[in-house]
Amino acid sequence: MKSRKSFVAAHIILYGPRVSLSRPKAGFLGRLTGFPSFLRRGSVLSRVISYRAFANNVWGSQQLAVAVGVVPGQKESRVESNVEIPAAQNGVNRRARNEASKLAAKRRKLNDDEELPIYATKFSKEEIDAEERQPKRKVAVMIGYSGSGYKGMQINHHEKTIEGDLFAALVAAGAISKANADDPKKSSFVRCARTDRGVHAAGNIVSLKMIIEDPDIVRRINDKLSPQIRIWGFERTNGTFNAYYMCDSRIYEYLIPTHCFLPPHPDTFLGRNMAELAEESGDEGYQDRQKDVCTYWTEAEENYIKPYLETLESELRARVENILHEPDAKSSLTLLKFDSMTGIDDIGPAEAQGPSKVENEEFEPKTPNSNIQLGASPLRAETQKLAHSSDGTSAKDSGALEEALRNLKKVIVTAKKAYRIHPDRLARVRSTLSRYVGTHNFHNYTVSKAHRDPSAKRVIKSFTTSDSPIIINDTEWLSLKVHGQSFMMHQIRKMVTMAAMVVRCGCHEGRMQDSYMEDKLSIPKAPSLGLLLERPVFDSYNIKNTGESDAGRGRLDFGKYEKEMAEFKQREIYERIFREEERDHQFHTFFSALDNLKSPNLLFLSSVGISASRRPLRSETGAEKPETVVPDEDFPSSEDEETGQGDEG
Repeated sequence: MKSRKSFVAAHIILYGPRVSLSRPKAGFLGRLTGFPSFLRRGSVLSRVISYRAFANNVWGSQQLAVAVGVVPGQKESRVESNVEIPAAQNGVNRRARNEASKLAAKRRKLNDDEELPIYATKFSKEEIDAEERQPKRKVAVMIGYSGSGYKGMQINHHEKTIEGDLFAALVAAGAISKANADDPKKSSFVRCARTDRGVHAAGNIVSLKMIIEDPDIVRRINDKLSPQIRIWGFERTNGTFNAYYMCDSRIYEYLIPTHCFLPPHPDTFLGRNMAELAEESGDEGYQDRQKDVCTYWTEAEENYIKPYLETLESELRARVENILHEPDAKSSLTLLKFDSMTGIDDIGPAEAQGPSKVENEEFEPKTPNSNIQLGASPLRAETQKLAHSSDGTSAKDSGALEEALRNLKKVIVTAKKAYRIHPDRLARVRSTLSRYVGTHNFHNYTVSKAHRDPSAKRVIKSFTTSDSPIIINDTEWLSLKVHGQSFMMHQIRKMVTMAAMVVRCGCHEGRMQDSYMEDKLSIPKAPSLGLLLERPVFDSYNIKNTGESDAGRGRLDFGKYEKEMAEFKQREIYERIFREEERDHQFHTFFSALDNLKSPNLLFLSSVGISASRRPLRSETGAEKPETVVPDEDFPSSEDEETGQGDEG
């Protein structure tokens, strides 16, 4: 009887009180095949604990269900000792489904029905048999790459990726056998960190089984690669090494122009609302936090915009000024002053877009670096609509207006490039970034992650800036470095946006802590152009597996390739970032779009706080407008990315 009570108590804890069990026959537990003896000994509590661990970790829930008559997903069941319960009575048989999927894949391969991925090489049976068999060793390959023109690091069957080019080069150089040339999984190919489209890496690691008999194998592989991808070297590892799971932490760098920390223009939607909500809430600190930039836009008007307007004919100048100073006109600052919708949903790698052209190069601003190129936009259609709807002017006049507005944008971009960050503002950037350090819930900094999800908690070890900015092509740049245990998809780029917007909008730094709470905030992701993986860290592996007893296994340390990496970073990453920003103005476009986004989603950055994002918008007459809710994925983005294993992109 005591045994019966113990058994029932265990089931109540495991399955709840509604599970009914028929009285077991004598020796019921003992007669069950494979049921261990430790579940028949000890107190009720010890049996329950052992039973739970056994169910979860050793025997498997389905076999346990057969033993005790409980089918997962079924509220009530009865035990019949001589009846075998089907494997998936009231649910999905995942094992059978996976096996069927594997068999179908094998059949496609046997019948040659499966389309060969672009990175794979298919050799005939005769070629494979003729190849000399060579031993394969587990290694960690240290690589660097520029992500421009690639659809990210992660391998993709139909897109050009870093892993795809790397795998093809390994096959071509003989580091992977012909028998394994059609599938990276055959070589246990695993990346340390996944980077998204357009993201670079000075140091990354992939682990795989590789043929390393040739002492010149690194040079041979590099000869097969684009100059954008380099292999620094490799190290022998133990057979169980996995580049993803054995990485302790990762260090990323983000390069950003300092003009991204300028406040929104007072005439933009965000600029007006920040000032109005600060006054409404009585936030006396708002003006102090914006003190170092309070005169910037007034000076920009005097020194850059007015000198250009004086070069225009009086009639054309009047029309341009009317557009410039009436942000709610049909053309709006969104399209004309900042051109924020220019390719905002389709900004990609430089190679994918090609250089854009400026129709008129005659006007030369009085400031350096006037050769600014602009991307294509819906500006022409909007200006034509404005011209014809307002006074019936001809297409020629409309073209002149469009040309004037394009040149005006060039002047505004030049004015922003001339900005040099004030030491007080730089100190505020550093203080804001320091709010990320520690363990926090970053559910607002990725996609499809709930606050209650334990995996949303991440550890940030440091988030710092360079000692002083650098000036490249008349633009001042700041280097941000973040060291974290691991990162979720888009996390770093959203962290950069959040910190920049807190500084730009004169928001109190305490809003950073609010972003870790349960409220869902819409935080756009900054352009991928400035992000690069500095290096992954393998300190634990190096301590445990590179001792005297581990002959032939070196430390996973990028320090020995420091010179080559520095030269590669300067040539293929830094210069590429500076060149592409000089041509496309991705940062200017991104932040200008946020400033002009007529939605309450970003008003949590105001002095009112998160509640401001839930307020309905008001029209010019003061009447309430329907709230425009912009989902996170609809915010200005510089790319479309796939999900996958690994880190930030």
